[in-house]
Amino acid sequence: MQHFYFDHNATTPVAPEVLETMVSCLGQVYGNASSIHYFGQAAKQKLEAARRQVAALIHANPAEVVFTSGGTEADNLAVLGTVRAAGRPHAHLIISAIEHAAVLASAAQLEREGVAVTRLPVGSEGTVDPEDVRRAMRPGTVLVSIMHANNELGTVQPIAEIAIIAHEAGVPLHVDGVQALGKIAVDVNALGVDLYSMSGHKLYAPKGVGALYVRKGTKLAPTSFGGHHERDRRPGTENVPAIVALGVACELAGRTLAAESERLAALRDRLESNVLGHIPGTGVNGAGANRTPNTTNVYFDSIDGEAMVIALDLRGFAVSTGSACSSGAITPSHVLTALGLSADRARSSLRFSLGRSTTAEQVDALVDALEASVTHLRRISVHA
Repeated sequence: MQHFYFDHNATTPVAPEVLETMVSCLGQVYGNASSIHYFGQAAKQKLEAARRQVAALIHANPAEVVFTSGGTEADNLAVLGTVRAAGRPHAHLIISAIEHAAVLASAAQLEREGVAVTRLPVGSEGTVDPEDVRRAMRPGTVLVSIMHANNELGTVQPIAEIAIIAHEAGVPLHVDGVQALGKIAVDVNALGVDLYSMSGHKLYAPKGVGALYVRKGTKLAPTSFGGHHERDRRPGTENVPAIVALGVACELAGRTLAAESERLAALRDRLESNVLGHIPGTGVNGAGANRTPNTTNVYFDSIDGEAMVIALDLRGFAVSTGSACSSGAITPSHVLTALGLSADRARSSLRFSLGRSTTAEQVDALVDALEASVTHLRRISVHA
């Protein structure tokens, strides 16, 4: 049986060009980039070339790019590092209710340290109203952190407008860009962001590598301690092969972005219209919002999302729910309930995220599998 992958927002396969570069680097560039001898300097050159490639994709200065172990570390460093660097009594942080766990958990940690946190609601399409950011500002506000694109819905936030409001108040803006980079154009200067988190495994690089853009002049306290790597912003010997792989993936994304975005948007629209046209009791969550071209989140009324994931897996299709399994109880997605969905409808929702390997034939086969799975699951739930 063939297996088709519709879970690219969870992780992507490593692109062949990226893999080839990484393997050759693993074998040949083994020096420590901090060493001053030939081998160390060869590694340093590869490291800095990758830094330029990452910077080019987001239109940043290479000196503003800090390499990390991934998006979670980048988010932690940005949120914890900026708030702690402010050193403000009665400090205040503003985030959205639909942030990734890496930001939500960082905010919760800061709350335990005495920082006040405002979690902004989103509208029914999953976007933050910039005016809510303005209303939430306080004299003690030291950071606004709003994601660029949501991992479950693909909804794109009005970052440029939020940045203007934050900067009018003299407050830096951090943006979790993990689900946006490589899917939509990112220009940190046009957006007006001060910190921007990135992750390699969401754009065809390996897991375990990411980066944080830190605008020059932004105060950032370290969250781990050691040597003077990454301009004193992130200690630890750099993972040069993975960083080189991230650089190649960023260059590849820059070259293919426009054409691939158009192709994926057409396939995503084909998937949505066929599902809605052939399967009753369905709808697209966040359909009216500006979304990344590869992502759709669909509810199937009176269906358990987890059961659907298993049914589709047995038919050869990898998809995901917005649910998290905690201590045996399936809790509805915090993103979908923030939109105002009932717990039942949130639990009946599936995310489909397309990628480079996705074809129209795969999309049509997925629709057939969905139709068969829904029919079967609804029939047995009626008889249960």
